[in-house]
Amino acid sequence: MAGPLFFAIFLIAGALRPDYDPLRHPVSSLELGPTGWVQSLNFILTGTLVVLFGIGIRSTVRKLGGGRTVPILFMLVGAGLIGAGLFAPDPLSGYPPGTPPAAVSPSLHRVLHDLFSTPVFTALPAACIILARRFAKRRRIGWAIYSALSAAMMIILFVMSSIAFAQGSPLTPIGGLLQRLTLAAGFLWMALLGLWSLMTPTSR
Repeated sequence: MAGPLFFAIFLIAGALRPDYDPLRHPVSSLELGPTGWVQSLNFILTGTLVVLFGIGIRSTVRKLGGGRTVPILFMLVGAGLIGAGLFAPDPLSGYPPGTPPAAVSPSLHRVLHDLFSTPVFTALPAACIILARRFAKRRRIGWAIYSALSAAMMIILFVMSSIAFAQGSPLTPIGGLLQRLTLAAGFLWMALLGLWSLMTPTSR
């Protein structure tokens, strides 16, 4: 539920803001402005669901030989999302209107927002890589390849979106799109992993 709910809320919230460009602006920028509480709550709610997912997936991961590491990584992702909801970023890429492309001196709440956001883009691909190896050992080649590709996509797209948000790059006009594709790759993998866990006999 975490991924579909997360995407539905921020896509609707972005569509309702006339000056917000989802191709250019990061998801976090929706925390700014009078209705910013909606996205803040979205982060917190999604993070809580991901933490619960990390707890619930333990049995499946244990039977794959994943130990405690993968559930902990999922819980770090959830905690990161919750933290991102508690601390709003600074204006970026000209949003809200009238603000500079990037803050000259990052505020404390922006630093904390970035710090909490880091596990979302690092711990999640790490979980993909670990489970790719576990799936390969269990001869579940399809899942092994998909998990590895998901990790690669997240890492590549995250680097590209970071370059875009640094401003002055040809990628800057599509920074928001690149970030959304990064999140989509990770949340889709997580959702399908949850469905597989529910449906496969090895998870019981």
